[in-house]
Amino acid sequence: MSLAIVYTRANIGIDAPLVCVETHLSNGIPSMTIVGLPETAVKESRERVRSAILNAKLEFPARRITVNLAPADLPKSTGRFDLAIALSILAASDQIPASALSAYEFLGELALSGDIRAVLGIVPAVLAAKESGRYLILPSQNAAEASLVRGVNAFSAQHLLDVCGHFLCGRKLSVCSFNENYKATEAHAVHPCLADIRGQQSAKRALMIAAAGKHNLLIL
Repeated sequence: MSLAIVYTRANIGIDAPLVCVETHLSNGIPSMTIVGLPETAVKESRERVRSAILNAKLEFPARRITVNLAPADLPKSTGRFDLAIALSILAASDQIPASALSAYEFLGELALSGDIRAVLGIVPAVLAAKESGRYLILPSQNAAEASLVRGVNAFSAQHLLDVCGHFLCGRKLSVCSFNENYKATEAHAVHPCLADIRGQQSAKRALMIAAAGKHNLLIL
């Protein structure tokens, strides 16, 4: 199979729109091109994905690789698409079964070693994946955040090989379960309050109005 489609999620404010990673392998000079309005961090995923696949002792296809992040008019930023891109390449090269991936969505930035690093905007992605009826595979470092969602349908993984093992030999990933007693760590719980700011009454009033009405706000 030379074409594979894998699902992931972008992060636009509190929304997590669906992104389809379409990967096609064709004959020609070995190269990898990413299209679909990618920003710099997404373009750099070419090197991260290649090194992660090779360091995981998997095969990086010596073919012309075209990766399309659809829809094309949605800006794509950060390394959150790395895992999905890597899996789409492995599926297109018949290293993992492409048909098994259709019931899942994937989020995670890849280290050169193949480790999966945490990303931002997990809760909106978990909610969106749950609504779509698909499972979400996310970084282990984001598992606690995912547990905030009641009825969460998600698994966590630490390495690219963990995800491959899940589809190839039934090696089970850690399940993210709803934790109603979850409490944010002290590092996340302590934040400055508007009451701690001296003066700036107009700015604080603008912040409160924007928050109350769910308006956008630009501060210069």
